[in-house]
Amino acid sequence: MIRVVLPYHLRTLTQTGKEVELHVEEPATIDSVLGALEARYPVLRGTIRDYSTGERRPFIRFFACGEDFSLEALDTPLPDAVRTGLEPFRIVGAMAGG
Repeated sequence: MIRVVLPYHLRTLTQTGKEVELHVEEPATIDSVLGALEARYPVLRGTIRDYSTGERRPFIRFFACGEDFSLEALDTPLPDAVRTGLEPFRIVGAMAGG
């Protein structure tokens, strides 16, 4: 099971707690985690990544084991600690302003 930590606005949409657990087939990649998350919570389709391109939305960031995975390719394998459930995969809603 992969643990995914969701930001507040996505928790509100999914009506879940801060963290959800997902069964993800190997190899566990950013894309497979997002696919499992969108399959379980269809309301998230289009909120984390663009419908047409599948690319990450500009103000969404991904973190695993304290490292920023936001700019990595979606087929990037996740670290062992995330795949085994020791560490969560974090989805963070970035903020901007001036």
